[in-house]
Amino acid sequence: MSLDHHGALTLVTGASSGIGAEFARQLARRGSDLVLVARREDRLKALAAELTADHGVAVTALARDLAEPGAAAYLAAQLSDRGLRLTGLVNNAGFGTHGLFIEEDAEQLRHEIALDVHAVVDLTRTFIDDLRASGRGVLINVASMAAYTPIPRMAVYGATKAFVLSFTEALWYEHRDTGLRVLALSPSATRTEFFDTAGSQAAGGRRLQTPQQVVETALRTLDRRNPPPSIAVGTINRMLLALSRLASRRQSVMRMGALTARTATTATATASAR
Repeated sequence: MSLDHHGALTLVTGASSGIGAEFARQLARRGSDLVLVARREDRLKALAAELTADHGVAVTALARDLAEPGAAAYLAAQLSDRGLRLTGLVNNAGFGTHGLFIEEDAEQLRHEIALDVHAVVDLTRTFIDDLRASGRGVLINVASMAAYTPIPRMAVYGATKAFVLSFTEALWYEHRDTGLRVLALSPSATRTEFFDTAGSQAAGGRRLQTPQQVVETALRTLDRRNPPPSIAVGTINRMLLALSRLASRRQSVMRMGALTARTATTATATASAR
């Protein structure tokens, strides 16, 4: 049986496109009012108008760069001024970079960590009391299949998602008797704007999932009577994850390093041929 989201208020970060926008659409379809957060105000307002027209839900659009200091406090103040109190939070905003660590831009790496790690912790801590108090709270933190093994050539991104996975699973345990449903969601490569930043080679030649598949998996998982602390999206991914646990850490890193090296070589050859 699906959770009843009527009367809920869910904040979705990274809501201007991709998985975030799909979370907004599916939650609106289930009756939740929304707070949409991303940097691109024009896209947020367009999505807010669409969801209100299609589903009759109230939608607040707040443009903010969550990597900037004080972003969570700013959002809390904006909601308080409007008399709004969250029942749900989807920490989806994030980005990844691709390349050898020694060649990456230090400032971009700081921005990546600020958005993928610090913003997740800060937003969660800022709003978790309200989520608990609602009696129907939902917290979804978007991790990645990259969380489960080190990713050479995406060293920082993989590490940030490993943090998100570990952090969220710990929160699941801490809140298992409070009524707050906590889930770490781990998609593999998904058809979003993520690859505009990370580069197409970051997909590793894999078939891309759709945002719809990712969000449907998350919401179906939370519909269960006793949801798990985390879920990998896709039956094949879950099977590969189970098999990977049989390998040593050394074997896992070596295998992933060979894969990313091969992908980088293919991408360079393709670009040279154009």
